[in-house]
Amino acid sequence: MKRIALFLITNLAIVLVLSVSARVLGVDRFITQNGLNMGTLLAFAALIGFGGAFISLFMSKTLAKWSTGAQVITRPANADEAWLLDTVADLASKARLPMPEVAVYEGAPNAFATGPSRSNSLVAVSTGLLQTMNRRQVEAVLAHEVAHIANGDMVTLTLIQGVVNTFVVFLSRAAAYAVDSFMRSDEEESGGPGIGYMITSIFFEIVFGILASIVVLYFSRKREFQADSGAAALMGDERPMIEALRTLGRIQHGELPKNIAASGIAGGGISMLFSSHPPIETRIAALEKRL
Repeated sequence: MKRIALFLITNLAIVLVLSVSARVLGVDRFITQNGLNMGTLLAFAALIGFGGAFISLFMSKTLAKWSTGAQVITRPANADEAWLLDTVADLASKARLPMPEVAVYEGAPNAFATGPSRSNSLVAVSTGLLQTMNRRQVEAVLAHEVAHIANGDMVTLTLIQGVVNTFVVFLSRAAAYAVDSFMRSDEEESGGPGIGYMITSIFFEIVFGILASIVVLYFSRKREFQADSGAAALMGDERPMIEALRTLGRIQHGELPKNIAASGIAGGGISMLFSSHPPIETRIAALEKRL
């Protein structure tokens, strides 16, 4: 319930901020008496598309902590927490990164990295992963997450999300206006958009949004291969990452909230097109080719 409430509140706040911004900038008035102003519509679409993506990025660490219940380790309470901090510090040093925050959360085996920049990031692991894997395998998982940060994957995927969001908003409203204009009679031409515009804009936004998610998830899968390679490079050996992936393949990994799923160690979807991660067997095969 907490995750659902947080998701709804966050999205409502983002929509409100962007709506007010669009009104202040005047880019929400893209339908004029002379028809559709494409330039204004594009500006509106870019504001909504990139604005939403970057607001989510800037809030990513806070949202990740709230949605998973992750507790940041400030002072190690035991030997395991001290080892986690030391290991992440060593990996971050090798990757030439500032020290990320390190957190632990209750849940099935998984881990994730998030944050708005390389210098402001978070690495979190679940209690299930710590209980399931040996330290060498956990280190490989941590190296994978540090590689995500070093590769700038959060920012890269945010930019991709912003581009596709812009196209979704632009195309859905342009298509809806065309349908609405076709449905209206000559007497209704000067009355502004009708019910056809409202209904079809929602329909097209859903359809184009689904297609856009396929594009984003495709790039997410590509970044996973790079993070696996980055983990092997940081550790100087592909075998620990291969062993960690094999362990994940034998167990039920934990699902992550949508906003951080792409940067987890494991993930899935209803089909390959809608999966944030490649199949574990494919990732293992890619690493084995490097041996």
